[in-house]
Amino acid sequence: MKRIKLLILLARKGAIGERIKITMREVAEELGISPQSVLRLLDEMEEEGFIEKSVEGRKTYVRISPKGLTFMEDLCEAISNVLYNGVIIGEVISGIGEGAYYVKQYAHLIREYLGFDPYPGTLNVRVLFPKTVFDALCSVRPVILPGFVKEGRTFGDVKAYRIKIGGVEGAIVIPSRTVHPPKIAEIVAPVCLREALGLEDGSKITIKVVRP
Repeated sequence: MKRIKLLILLARKGAIGERIKITMREVAEELGISPQSVLRLLDEMEEEGFIEKSVEGRKTYVRISPKGLTFMEDLCEAISNVLYNGVIIGEVISGIGEGAYYVKQYAHLIREYLGFDPYPGTLNVRVLFPKTVFDALCSVRPVILPGFVKEGRTFGDVKAYRIKIGGVEGAIVIPSRTVHPPKIAEIVAPVCLREALGLEDGSKITIKVVRP
C-alpha cells in the first residue's frame, strides 16, 4: 500500500514523463512515514523497475518508469472493474413532479423498445454509490428511445438502461436534455415501485444494471 501511495504522490507531483526533484522530508510528511522509510521505498521501487531515480549532489530526482505507469494503469482498471460493475446504491427522493407527464409522452416508445407499459410516474433516486449515475452506466450500451414531434413540441432522444430493482425490471432513463444532476437516477417500471417495494423518501435501495 505504501508503494502505491508513493507512486500516486509522485504522479501528482508531475513525475509522469519527466524528472522531478523531491526531498525525503517533504515526501515523508505527505505519506506520514519517516524519511528513512521513503528512501528505502524509493530504492526498492527503483530496483523493481517502477521508478527511475538519480542523485545529483544533494538533490534527488525521480521519474515514474514505463513499468510503473503500466502498473498504475492495470491497477486503475482492476479497481474500476470491481467497483463499477453495474451496481448502484441509492436513496429514494421525491421528484420535481414532471415524471408522469413525460412517461405519458414516451409510453409508446417504452412499450416498443423496452417491452413494457410504464407506470405513469418515475422513481427518483439519489445515487450514493458510485459518485454519479454515469459512472455506473459508462460501460453499458443504452437503448435509444428516438425523439419525436408532437403537437408542435419537440421531444428529444432518451437513453434507457435496463435495470432490476427488488426483482422488478425497469429502466433508468436519461433524456438528452435532462434537468437532473448526475447524482439523480430517474427510473421507469411497469409498476409503481414505491408501492410494489414499500419505498418512501429516504429508503435505501440497490439497483442492478442489466447488460444486454
